[in-house]
Amino acid sequence: MLGELDIAGQERLLAANVLILGLGGLGCPAALYLAAAGVGTLRLVDDDVVESSNLQRQIAHGEADVGALKVDSAARSIAAINSDTQVERFAIRADGETLAGLLEGIDLVVDASDSFASRFAVNQACVAANIPLVSGAAIRSEGQVGVFDPASGTACYQCLYPDAPEDADLSCAESGVLAPMVGVIGSLQALEAVKVLAQFGEPLRGKLLMVDGWSLQVRRINLQPAVNCPVCGSR
Repeated sequence: MLGELDIAGQERLLAANVLILGLGGLGCPAALYLAAAGVGTLRLVDDDVVESSNLQRQIAHGEADVGALKVDSAARSIAAINSDTQVERFAIRADGETLAGLLEGIDLVVDASDSFASRFAVNQACVAANIPLVSGAAIRSEGQVGVFDPASGTACYQCLYPDAPEDADLSCAESGVLAPMVGVIGSLQALEAVKVLAQFGEPLRGKLLMVDGWSLQVRRINLQPAVNCPVCGSR
């Protein structure tokens, strides 16, 4: 029904292979919406298990899933929405050594991890493999999302953050987060992924969208590639 998307765009989604790194507050809505949108294959990566404190914000998991691997719980929720979506589960921690293998055959990465170490590692791997990266983060009542596409020549994630901020180790469990905030950002990640994969609209390539949940103020800033970036500066 959407002329910009049409059957051709839907077929691109069906043929797409997407890696979702992290099945927490961001990864849960992203995975569910991508499955509902008709993405053909989702590769889920998370080594964690479901805890009762997760249920406040991680909507792919329920009370019956406490103690289960998050990749298994999310896979069941995805199957309940779209049984035609192929789900590949990897209950491992993604790092520099494992990411190269995880990215084989992948068309796009959704980074829903919760640490700068993971974000830096997946950004470096995506630049090396020339794979678009949809990155999101949320804490307290604030969130951000951006698209880092090496093929477009725009900034990479490390152009935005050359070093980890002072509060880099803060997590939602330690600092708190408004549950709908991660839902908003995770849904925006799914939206950007669909736009990139289906080749329609204006994805946030080279841009960062920042959302303040308290006031619902939204800012969009343009990112410039850093000439001295250790990841993409040599392009």
